[in-house]
Amino acid sequence: MSRAKILQPDLVLGDVVIHLTPSLIKKYNLKGLVLDVDETLVPWNEKALSPELMSWVEEVRPMVDLWLVSNNLSETRIKSIASSLNLPFIFGAAKPSRRKLRQAVEAMNHPIEKIAMVGDRLFTDVLAGNRLGMFTILVEPMVSSETKLISVRNFEVWLSQKLGVSIYKT
Repeated sequence: MSRAKILQPDLVLGDVVIHLTPSLIKKYNLKGLVLDVDETLVPWNEKALSPELMSWVEEVRPMVDLWLVSNNLSETRIKSIASSLNLPFIFGAAKPSRRKLRQAVEAMNHPIEKIAMVGDRLFTDVLAGNRLGMFTILVEPMVSSETKLISVRNFEVWLSQKLGVSIYKT
């Protein structure tokens, strides 16, 4: 697999995760979503979940299996978010490693290509999902109004474009 291909998301949402609509989930025939947590569901410096996120989870829950898989090492933080959403979780996943991501995929018991890795980072979320053969969805990061977009993501976007990855909305 080429460097560009391994980083290329199957779908660039061009917006935050709550805009991943049931019609898009149906269009791509997805049966499961593995969701990154920090910056994908919740700004990294916030603990409270938005009402919009909670509504979105309730809207898509009947359609797809949902798991949280985070690189965050704080079990307390990820467990609290997972409990609020009533979802299973894995913390300290070390993405782009596939090991813990594979645990969530196997628990869903669907063909791997019918499970999407949804995240805001190319070099962790998309790379891990592509390495495992999942459908990958790049979303815009959820950032608090006080926080500027993290420069690491800006660097990832720049480098990915130099490698030939398209991160424009598809």
